[in-house]
Amino acid sequence: MLFSIAAGLLLIPQTLGGPSQAVLDRFLAPDETPLVSYRAVRTMTASTRGGRMHAEMEVETAFDPVRGFTFTIVSENGSGLIRRRVLLAALETEQKAVARAARDDSAITPANYDFVAATQAEATLIAIGVRAKRKSTMLLNGTVYLNPVRYDLERVEGELAERPSFWTRRVRITRRYDRVGGVHVPIAMESNADVRIVGASNFSMTYRYTEINGRSTEQMR
Repeated sequence: MLFSIAAGLLLIPQTLGGPSQAVLDRFLAPDETPLVSYRAVRTMTASTRGGRMHAEMEVETAFDPVRGFTFTIVSENGSGLIRRRVLLAALETEQKAVARAARDDSAITPANYDFVAATQAEATLIAIGVRAKRKSTMLLNGTVYLNPVRYDLERVEGELAERPSFWTRRVRITRRYDRVGGVHVPIAMESNADVRIVGASNFSMTYRYTEINGRSTEQMR
């Protein structure tokens, strides 16, 4: 259950102990069908200045252990500045992160996080609070939510442990996960940033998988 922050999957540590240990043991058990490669169409949108500046992009993305992360822009419209500085920049950042195998820098492990009682509870999910041990734009302060039956990671919510720049006061991120064809994968990501001068800036990305581990998702249904 270990992925880079770009791909979105995270590792929960075994250091909480107590009543949570059985839950963590179940969660940390090796996935019978791990994600090795995929092809997915992503729909990306971003807006700022109260929505007056907006852009969207549809992108074919792929990952495999040999070629790494690749992408091809299928369509795009809206503000050219937002397309270049936000949407394209997000894809290029993911590509660089995967290329340098940055997962150790972003994984939720005892090396990166302290683990506390969750500040928010949810009736249908198991919540675990996480606090970054250092300031980093690769880490979050927030909550991890697990499925109480499968012990899959379903959602991560939190704020970046370090501001990306002086101009950004805070960034709040939500990542969502599900199983497609029995494989645990990220399905959506949203972020909201408070940026000086321009105000609230929003970003969202959804995934539509066409191939997982070399198999068409149509064949998995």
